[in-house]
Amino acid sequence: MAVTTEEQVERVRELVAAIPPGRVRTYGDIADAAGLSSARTVGWIMRTDSADLPWHRVIGASGRPAAHLAARQLRVLGEEGVPIVDGRVVLRTARI
Repeated sequence: MAVTTEEQVERVRELVAAIPPGRVRTYGDIADAAGLSSARTVGWIMRTDSADLPWHRVIGASGRPAAHLAARQLRVLGEEGVPIVDGRVVLRTARI
């Protein structure tokens, strides 16, 4: 992986913190807004530095959460009013 700067990490954190309840952004959305070349970099940042962020509002481009987080993430998103159909977030309406 390319070197990730503290500024990039902070930008990702700012973008994730700004996602309002009931809405989501994809890893790719965050990467684009942060000027990163890869959504995987956002995933790495989220894995290592997101305990105090609304991590559940960041979802894969397919609308499906990672298998190991699926039940918890979909439950919390559902409680926020995010539309979910067949285990997938309806990105067309929930994405900002």
